[in-house]
Amino acid sequence: MTPAANDFILTLSCADAKGIVYSVSGVLYQAGCNILDSQQFGDPGTGLFFMRVHFSAPAHLDGAEKVELLFADLRQRFGMQAHIHAVARRPRVLIAVSRQAHCLNDLLFRWRAGQIPMDVVGVVSNHRDCASLAAHYEVPFHHEPLAAGADAQTKRAQELRVEALMREQGVELLVLARYMQILSAEFCAALDGRAINIHHSFLPSFKGARPYRQAHERGVKLIGATAHYVTPELDEGPIIEQDVQRVDHGLDADELTSVGQDVENQVLARAVRWHVEHRILRNGHKTVVFK
Repeated sequence: MTPAANDFILTLSCADAKGIVYSVSGVLYQAGCNILDSQQFGDPGTGLFFMRVHFSAPAHLDGAEKVELLFADLRQRFGMQAHIHAVARRPRVLIAVSRQAHCLNDLLFRWRAGQIPMDVVGVVSNHRDCASLAAHYEVPFHHEPLAAGADAQTKRAQELRVEALMREQGVELLVLARYMQILSAEFCAALDGRAINIHHSFLPSFKGARPYRQAHERGVKLIGATAHYVTPELDEGPIIEQDVQRVDHGLDADELTSVGQDVENQVLARAVRWHVEHRILRNGHKTVVFK
């Protein structure tokens, strides 16, 4: 369903206080806007308040810049971090992948099917394995090779080429769809809040190559996946979404891998969709997700 040209989403966070919802609603009412959906959350632990409002605006408010002006006074009064997003504007997304194609294929299918409101501007990879898959979906493929055992300087040079590609394409979100490289602290800083990673999560944790086979050998009963924002702390960024699937002794290693990859697909797709729909607000090292 094509969004209306004058539909907008307001996201905000500030110190919790009385009258925030009343004030936001009042501004929108006075401007002739119609609230379509509103969600809010006050965190007693951090003392912060979060809000997401989807609304339609009258014809004379025909751009996010004009709508932004409505909230200048509220920003100052409540010390708000507030952002206006035009619903019709689809975020530009670059997908990074190594050799495992399941998450990439799932994202590209959902994108083409209209399930995730984004524009995929390209696929970047340190290998050529997924070039034909990108071509199938008519998405530009960028090969940025990185030899096994490459030193930090070589890795950083490759990252800088990816950064340049992102600037050139106006990329707003980088999705690491099983991109099997550890990013430098500099790259993570440049991507703050603009990169989502997916990784398997087991109890106990299995690191390195072939984690699902390790899990099978240990007889795990739950397998799962975690999607999170990228930070310099490996796999410890703010969590967006998680899910698990119960398994048993009847599955062989290949079947367990298939189940695990399906969980990864679903978790990553939900995280990406919620991000491009402006449903995620950072709350320190946590996230607030308005589903």
